[in-house]
Amino acid sequence: MINPKPASRRRLWPVVVPLVLVVALAIIWTGLWFYAASAAEATLAGWREREAKSGRIYNCGKQTIGGYPFRFEVRCSDLGMELHGIEPPVALKALDLLVAVQIYQPTLVISEFTGPLTIAEPGRPPGYIANWTLGQSSLRGTPASPERLSIVVEQPTVDRIEAGANATVLKAARIEVHGRIAEGSAAGNPVIEAVLRLGAAAAPELHPLAAQPLDADITATLRGLADFSPKPWPARLREIQARGGSIEITKARVQQGEVIAVASGTLRLTARGALDGQLNVTVVGIDKVLKILDIDRIVSEGKIGSAIGRLDRIMPGLGQIARQNAAPGIAIGLGAIGQNTTLDGKPAVTVPLRFADGQVLLGPFPVGRTPPLF
Repeated sequence: MINPKPASRRRLWPVVVPLVLVVALAIIWTGLWFYAASAAEATLAGWREREAKSGRIYNCGKQTIGGYPFRFEVRCSDLGMELHGIEPPVALKALDLLVAVQIYQPTLVISEFTGPLTIAEPGRPPGYIANWTLGQSSLRGTPASPERLSIVVEQPTVDRIEAGANATVLKAARIEVHGRIAEGSAAGNPVIEAVLRLGAAAAPELHPLAAQPLDADITATLRGLADFSPKPWPARLREIQARGGSIEITKARVQQGEVIAVASGTLRLTARGALDGQLNVTVVGIDKVLKILDIDRIVSEGKIGSAIGRLDRIMPGLGQIARQNAAPGIAIGLGAIGQNTTLDGKPAVTVPLRFADGQVLLGPFPVGRTPPLF
């Protein structure tokens, strides 16, 4: 009888070694993640200190760091912000802010902010309240050396808080803001290209032209910045003015019902911080714009108004007829000053929109005034 050979022992190291390596890598990865999380917390503290020197103070009621194992998440609850260096200073309070960074894409920072947001002067009750259904931002680069920034807000509203019912200051379906460094760098002579998009936006208290919902797509280039070092906004704007900086509107399109307007041109800042320059505006429905701006009343209160008033003395009611036909006549006059053209296949007129040290004129007619920016 032949005894069978004893069974050979199976080798365990091909199984044990990879398992040990995985556990070791997990331990190392966990240590690195918590070390990086601690460094991120220190960086945030340094960033807040840096911003405070520029008059922008940020506080969190509660701050937590999570996202293990493949990203970092910083959640700030009961966020408070105070913006000094502007008149009057502003205090903001928001419900929640979440900032996330993927480990494999560390230069892309995604943020999501949750409303409502209250706006007030420091130490005083809120004067405005803002809310939205979704608010997100993305930053490419680093906070100290940004390359691109995008902010998107869905269904935003801003209400002025009053006794009884609040008054709506701003309402929109969507607001987008995009910015990038087109030339230079954050450390030296950055040229900023910015895009603003509005969807069904209305701001009835801003200007009669903004009382009805409108869509807008505006692209501008800002020149004159020395760098992105921490500075209050008034100081930064003074620097742009002193360096001969400008805002070049390369493309602007606004549509409100049947009225369509496109514009381009360059604006600068005067020594007192007022806008100065000219935009060439092509408008479909110029007569409707003139009616909203009440240009016929402005004209009727001037020299032309005196002549219209004398018509009533010749024949009662004749002056009123002249007033009712003032806007179409002014539209024709603007066409003579500007240039008749077409836009989207519709008759249009191109006229200059001038800013003269803050005063705004459509052709020869004053239509408003912008406040100094510093």
